[in-house]
Amino acid sequence: MIFTKFSKMADVILTDYRLVSIIARFGVGLGFGNKSVGEVCNEHKVDVDFFLEIVNSYHNSNYFPENQLRTFQADLIIEYLSKTHAYYLNSKIPKIELCIQKMEQGTIDENSRNVGLLRQFFQEYKVEIEQHFNLEEDKVFPYILLLEEVLVNGNYSDELIERIKKEPIEIYERNHDSLEIKLGDLKNLIIRFLPPVLEDLSEQLLMELFRMESDLEDHARIEEKVLVPKVKLLEQKVLEICGIF
Repeated sequence: MIFTKFSKMADVILTDYRLVSIIARFGVGLGFGNKSVGEVCNEHKVDVDFFLEIVNSYHNSNYFPENQLRTFQADLIIEYLSKTHAYYLNSKIPKIELCIQKMEQGTIDENSRNVGLLRQFFQEYKVEIEQHFNLEEDKVFPYILLLEEVLVNGNYSDELIERIKKEPIEIYERNHDSLEIKLGDLKNLIIRFLPPVLEDLSEQLLMELFRMESDLEDHARIEEKVLVPKVKLLEQKVLEICGIF
């Protein structure tokens, strides 16, 4: 099923509950009655075409129009990715931490070592993903926005040219494999070694990790297959305009 601007926003969520968090990243909350996607997006000043491409991509793994997504302005893509970072840090990770905390409180002595190992492992993962996001927020995203800005105003500085030549986007192009591998290790730890007495909490934690893993995979696709190729074109345009090939 492909959602369009004529689809009812309520039907989007009823069709795929996972899209609740995606829609929230656009600043759209629940309570939209019987309004269509187009009507809700217009009310919230959301680009309906970009919204639909993102929602359909998350809903259907076979639907990923990378060429169409690259036509959107970089600032639109970056705004969405930044809000996704905030969602992970402010919602998903705290939920997982709370679940692990409850497991620690409920475990018996002989199982405390495995739960402690799980907590330590997740804390290491949290540090790594925070570092990953900080790099993008502090260095990569501002650089991309600067490229787009100078192509509009024509204010090309020598400093920017040097940066493109010495530190192109390829240097900052992050491989998400390590983040995904660590999540896989966490799931294996839960499945293989956590005790049956914690079964309900283990199941809850495992489902949270599966959801986060799936969401991160879609997030990585947008960065790697849409944003990075787009930035490479921006860099190339700036160099060409400045007579550097």
